[in-house]
Amino acid sequence: MKQIPLAMGTEPARSFENFLPGANGAALAHLLALAPGGPPVYLWGPAGSGKTHLLHAVAERAGAHGRNAAWFSAATPLPWSSAEDRDWLVIDDAHALDVAQQQAAFSLFVDAADRGAGIVAAGDVPPIDLALREDLRTRLGWGHVFALEPLGESEVRAALRREADRRGTFLSDEVMDYLLTRFARDLKHLMAQLDRLDEFSLSTKRAITVPLLKQMLAEEGAL
Repeated sequence: MKQIPLAMGTEPARSFENFLPGANGAALAHLLALAPGGPPVYLWGPAGSGKTHLLHAVAERAGAHGRNAAWFSAATPLPWSSAEDRDWLVIDDAHALDVAQQQAAFSLFVDAADRGAGIVAAGDVPPIDLALREDLRTRLGWGHVFALEPLGESEVRAALRREADRRGTFLSDEVMDYLLTRFARDLKHLMAQLDRLDEFSLSTKRAITVPLLKQMLAEEGAL
């Protein structure tokens, strides 16, 4: 009988300190030097390129400096409250906003710009390709725009190793080889697989190995 694993601690905050920039050093440097009142920043790139991590890092740093960030995304239900008391407006998944959310985002964008609040947004495509109302699309693109790239294989391995070490778990090269050949090399999804594998290891009281990974996938019907 499997044991139900106890929670082993919360996921670490997604901050600038634990962001692996890879080819995205220019975007990281710009955000590190960013202060409210300047032109908006828009980040775009495929899933797993670090967009949401960097948005969280902006909000996390704002809180550490006694400032507030208003966070909105396509998953945020309406109505969207005013950000009058917020120093930062953060919008994730801009490409997926529906018509009503676009109206709300535009209103908040104009308000934030008028008050001198910082604005950082992200989406899957460059501003010119956003299927949004024209006034919102152009505002998202008139400031600094950065195209983000997913991490290379060596950087993904380093990230997986670091997360395994944080959990107190040994992740062998063989297990990483299997993960990288079996799944898309999207760090977000690979981290999710590591989370599932860690829980499975705890529940079975067995070390993480390729046979254990294959067993987990077989029991899930994914092998």
